[in-house]
Amino acid sequence: MAETTNTPVTVLGLGAMGQALAATLLKGGRPTTVWNRTSGKDFDLVTAGAVGATSVADAVQAGGPIIVVLFDHASVHETLDPVAGDLSGRQVINLTSTAPGEARELAAWAAGHGIDYLDGGIMAVPPMIGQPGASILYSGSRTVYDEHRETLELLAAAEYFGDDAGLASTYDFALLANMYSMFAGFMHGAAMMRSVGVSASAFAERATAWVSAMAQMLPAYGQIIDGGDYTQPIQSLAFHKAALDAINRATRDAGVTVDFVAPIKNLIDRQVADGHGAQEFARTIEELV
Repeated sequence: MAETTNTPVTVLGLGAMGQALAATLLKGGRPTTVWNRTSGKDFDLVTAGAVGATSVADAVQAGGPIIVVLFDHASVHETLDPVAGDLSGRQVINLTSTAPGEARELAAWAAGHGIDYLDGGIMAVPPMIGQPGASILYSGSRTVYDEHRETLELLAAAEYFGDDAGLASTYDFALLANMYSMFAGFMHGAAMMRSVGVSASAFAERATAWVSAMAQMLPAYGQIIDGGDYTQPIQSLAFHKAALDAINRATRDAGVTVDFVAPIKNLIDRQVADGHGAQEFARTIEELV
């Protein structure tokens, strides 16, 4: 059946992200039922027009797709297993942060109970939901994605990656690995600059421009990795070893630990010791797989 603006939606889980999703659905005119394990978190949403359910069983009776945004994979099972019979023939959209294998396990569990399952990875923080720049990556049931595309687009830009329920979360976690590495680098740099009296805010202005400029190199690295030829380096692993050695010395001189940069240095040291010093920095990927 085609989606309409009157299609009801249920949101299970009212942490910061669940509240943001439910509030955005309400603003978009969707009849919204909400539930949370602990009481009280639905107050603002109910005031805004949501229906607050006192149990999961009551929540899933509302009809329409059920959006699950809980703490982890285990909490999804703890919440849905007791109502699996009620979910037969229904559509579940899981936006909980679950690893790819966990997403596939949930898809298999859902199929065993006659549930149409779509998995999603949220590429946004709660304040971004419903705003430009937010995106949610989906994989799993194409039927669920197509039928509720309009509602999904209310939450964030939506992109579908195919019927492998674990593919969206693979993208999600791979991108998050990029994010955490970037933030870790900033923290390390800010700690070094603190030693010479430069504030983190001042350093952030310079770091933003620098990281943005360096990000332009990613397509070139992608092409080198896909081609598998590391013999024409932009800068060799031996060059980067010398740079990381110096960065480690400067870090210690600043009274800062090397916790963030040591793993990179160790990775490069290992490759140089194995005779790959003349090759391209992008070869580090071969040490990871």
